[in-house]
Amino acid sequence: MTQTPAFILVRPQMGENIGAAARAMLNFGLDRMRIVGPRDGWPNERAVALASGAGRVLDAAMVRDELNAVCEDLNYVFATTARARDLTKPVMTPERAMEHARALTASGQKVGVMFGPERAGLENEDIVRADAIISVPVNPEFPSLNLAQCVLLTAYEWKRQDGDVPPEVLELAGARLAEGQDVDKLLERLVTALDARRFFWPEHKADSMRANLENMLRRLPLTETDTRTLHGVIRHLADRPVRED
Repeated sequence: MTQTPAFILVRPQMGENIGAAARAMLNFGLDRMRIVGPRDGWPNERAVALASGAGRVLDAAMVRDELNAVCEDLNYVFATTARARDLTKPVMTPERAMEHARALTASGQKVGVMFGPERAGLENEDIVRADAIISVPVNPEFPSLNLAQCVLLTAYEWKRQDGDVPPEVLELAGARLAEGQDVDKLLERLVTALDARRFFWPEHKADSMRANLENMLRRLPLTETDTRTLHGVIRHLADRPVRED
């Protein structure tokens, strides 16, 4: 089983943010939290309260006074920051960073991601310890991210790299998509009904109007139930005169 990255909270200031970070991690299948020098000590009741059902992340968290102590067993460390740094390091988006993290962990490497304190983020001496920087493309006029928000964003990108999560699915609610012949019959009936009512007029535009109608129906993800319903609609409209109120 691929090992998940450790999320390292460096000198977090508020227990509420630690708890919210734990919750965000567990939302996306991450449970390896490490905490460096929490301002209000540890354990923290406010962290437990905000963690809600993710208390087990806090229970198993590694807590140390120094950054090196939580990084010593890691092979590769990312540092999250919104500010430009005068350091020569790879700078990645969260998407690219978690893609790289997936590749590293799949090969047996241990990965960590550092998040800085709420007031000003990571210091340069923290980032020096990292192998690469994660930079979130935020609004340059308001670049500050809440600690838990940054954790959630990064954890989401980790989960999104999971090959078992398709980018889009069509929920059919037990129905089956219509076959090509079902749409053929529906189109034939609809065109016949419209032809009888001189819908395709003027004559020189009739072919393009039919083509547009067919294109519209064929690009819809029609189910078998949809085609039966539309057959009924056409029959109902064709068999009944227009009401004049």
